Amino acid sequence: MSRPVVALVGRTNVGKSTLLNRLLGSRLVVVDDRPHVTRDRVVVPFSHEGRNMLLVDTGGWAIDAQTPLDAKVSGQAELAMRQADVIVLVVDVRDGVIAADEEVAELVRKSGKAAMLVVNKVDAPHLEPAASDFHRLGIGPVVALSAMHNRGIDEFRDALVELLPPPVDTVAPPSDAVRIAIVGRPNAGKSTLLNALLGDERAIVDATPGTTRDSLDAEMQWQGKKLILVDTAGIRRKSRVEYGIDYFSILRSMQSIERADVVLLVIEATEPATSQDITIARYVLDSGRGLCIVVNKWDLVPPELRERHKNWMKQRLEFLSWVPVLRISALHNRHVKQTLHRALEVWEARRQQLSRSVVDEAVKEAVDKQPPPRVGTRRLDIVWAHQDEEKPWQFVLHVNDPQLIVPTYQRYLEHQLRERFDFRGVPVHLVFVRAGRRKKRRKEP
Repeated sequence: MSRPVVALVGRTNVGKSTLLNRLLGSRLVVVDDRPHVTRDRVVVPFSHEGRNMLLVDTGGWAIDAQTPLDAKVSGQAELAMRQADVIVLVVDVRDGVIAADEEVAELVRKSGKAAMLVVNKVDAPHLEPAASDFHRLGIGPVVALSAMHNRGIDEFRDALVELLPPPVDTVAPPSDAVRIAIVGRPNAGKSTLLNALLGDERAIVDATPGTTRDSLDAEMQWQGKKLILVDTAGIRRKSRVEYGIDYFSILRSMQSIERADVVLLVIEATEPATSQDITIARYVLDSGRGLCIVVNKWDLVPPELRERHKNWMKQRLEFLSWVPVLRISALHNRHVKQTLHRALEVWEARRQQLSRSVVDEAVKEAVDKQPPPRVGTRRLDIVWAHQDEEKPWQFVLHVNDPQLIVPTYQRYLEHQLRERFDFRGVPVHLVFVRAGRRKKRRKEP
């Protein structure tokens, strides 16, 4: 199921990034009083009341761009509005309705998209009457809140969920098919890889970044297994390539990742492991999909620099040390088929079904080898554990108190389970829940 896209738009310094951070419960986006701190769009997953969505934070929109950078930032916001399912226009109650708000509101109305108006910085009750003046912008519902002080946030979340389009299940592939998404930055060679795997020109290949406009599904047989290959991209017409390319690449990659069993993250060898590569990789891990890193254009790396290249990537992607890395040249069809071989190995590992006794034993051995650290005077006690039936990569640990788990010990347990069950290329998610009371055994008479 593809997540609907929610775009936060508005002029500079109205608190869009502060609102996003408040919703996520973390300081993901840099917040500053200076205008245009947020220049590129930030795309993050968010859930409320069982509805999943993608939130897009945009830079401030301006009526008259004073600099080329201002024009690009405004263009980014307009582009996000065109791709959104729901638009959230954020304004500042302290400034009242100004011309810039009216201009953005007109764009929102013309888009025809579901929309709501957030009157931000209503930090105290005496400011609430001033929020009613913003009804004349013609966008509703109107929610008054203070992102900084956490006022009205619950009402905003509920109103946002009401505006989301009804969930629509995508057509599921045959149960015996393995869905493999090919994702990565524009021009990394995703379409070239797809064509090399299929042996024909299924996807158009062009040197201009962003040639592929939408996802392409292609079926093939490999070693008796039916595969569905999804080539993703993320750009519209070439006039938007200059400032829209990264956003679309990430957005469409995220949407395709959710429909995949295994993801091939294509990284360009001449520009490896950028921040965008890392963003996509982290999303794959959060989604519980299998992952293989494909370093394309390996033929362009001089032989004398290849070992240094490998070491640099190992340091840069240390948090992915358990992910298979393949180095190929899709253009020259070198080592291309290895990607399918490794993807199927990851798929097989990801779908393992383990009994409770096997999981219990593995966790017990891990605890015996390294007991959990004390938190104050208390120590974590893992009563029992089992594998999630619907999400095989997820394990549920029933413990005396979930508050006693520390991140370092959680990572240790994840590592131990991955090693024990050979989850190479598969993220291991641990969920800690409070265990019920242990039943006391009756004494024998």
